[in-house]
Amino acid sequence: MKLGYSTWGMPTVPIDTALRHLAEVGYEGLEITVIPGWITELSTLDRAERKRIAGIAKQVGLVIPAIAAHSSLVETDPDKHKRSLYYLQGGVDLATEWAIDGEVPVIDTTAGGKPDDWATLSPLAVERTQALCDYAAPRGVIIAMEPHVGSLLNTPQRTVEFMQLVDRPNLKLNFDISHFNVMGFSIEESVSMMAPHSVHTHIKDERGIAPNFEFLIPGEGNFDYVRYLKAMQQAGYTGFISPEISIMVQRRPNYDPLAAATQTYQVVAKAFVDAGIQRGG
Repeated sequence: MKLGYSTWGMPTVPIDTALRHLAEVGYEGLEITVIPGWITELSTLDRAERKRIAGIAKQVGLVIPAIAAHSSLVETDPDKHKRSLYYLQGGVDLATEWAIDGEVPVIDTTAGGKPDDWATLSPLAVERTQALCDYAAPRGVIIAMEPHVGSLLNTPQRTVEFMQLVDRPNLKLNFDISHFNVMGFSIEESVSMMAPHSVHTHIKDERGIAPNFEFLIPGEGNFDYVRYLKAMQQAGYTGFISPEISIMVQRRPNYDPLAAATQTYQVVAKAFVDAGIQRGG
C-alpha cells in the first residue's frame, strides 16, 4: 500500500504548492479534485496546464492515482445532469492525460441521492453508471464509486448490490471507511465487503454516530488506523490510502490546509510503522 492525499482538503491552494508540499512531507501520490469550488476545476485546465501539472507531479516524485469528479448520477433535471456528465466524462478524458508511468487515475464519484431514494432512483443510477463505465472502458479508465453516509449508496450491502446490478468490469470502489464508521459498522465488517472491490480509498478521523457525528483531521478522533491498515492488508488491498479532509473541517475559521496535510501524514505514516506494514508494496 502507498500513502496519498486528496486535494479535496486544499480547495484554494495553488496546485504547484500542493504538489511540492505533499512531496516534501513524504506522500507518494495525490488525488486531484476538479469540481466547482476547487482551484483545479475542470474548465480551468487547458491542455498546456494539464501537461504542466503532470510534469510537476512526475518531477517531484508523485503519481496521480485518482481524480475527484464527484457529481450526482441521479439528477432528474436535464441541465443538472448535463453538468454532471461534463465533470464525469471530462474527468475520464483527463485521466488519460494524467497517467504517470502507466498508472491511469481512476475517477472518483458518488452516486448522489438519499438512502430513501433507493426504490425510485436506483434504476436510473444503474443505467447512468453503466453508460459512464461504457464511456470510460475504451479509454482504459476505471470508475471508482464512493459509498457515502446519507446518499443512495450508504451501506456495504447496498453498495455490493449496486455493483452487481451495474455489472461492468471497470466499475470499482473508492472506499471511504469513515462513512461506515459513523454508521456503526466495524472496521472488519466494512473492509471485508468493500476492500475486494476497491481501487482507491479515503480515510479521515471522526467522532460520534450518524446523525450526530463529526469528521475530523487524522489524530483528532478515535479511528484506529493501525487496525484498519492491518485489515486492508489482510484483505489483499495494495493501492493508495489517501486521507481526505472534509468540508466540516474546512469550515473552521483557523483551518490551515498545509498544516492539516502535514499532521495527517505524521499520524498515518506512524500507523503504517506501528502496523508493521512497509509502504509501497
